[in-house]
Amino acid sequence: MTAHRVTAPEPAADGSTPKGPASYFPSIEKTYGRPVQEWLDLVADRLDDHRHMEVVGWLKAEHGMGHGHANAIVGYVRNALAG
Repeated sequence: MTAHRVTAPEPAADGSTPKGPASYFPSIEKTYGRPVQEWLDLVADRLDDHRHMEVVGWLKAEHGMGHGHANAIVGYVRNALAG
C-alpha cells in the first residue's frame, strides 16, 4: 500500500458531521464517483509546483468539479501539508 501525503479524515466516532472543507467530502465522492483519497493524492502532487487557484482551476477544467468542491479539496490539502 502506498503512503498518502494527506489522508482523508476518518468518520467521527460519535456520528457528528465534519466541519470545514471535510464537510464537502461525502458530496464530492457521490458527485464525482471517486474516493476523496484519490482527489487528495492528485491535489497533493499538483500543489508541489502550482498555486492554490491554479489547482482549483485544473480540477474544474480537467475533472468538471464545481468551484466549491475544488476549493474544499485544495484547501484541505494545503492545510494538512502546512501542519
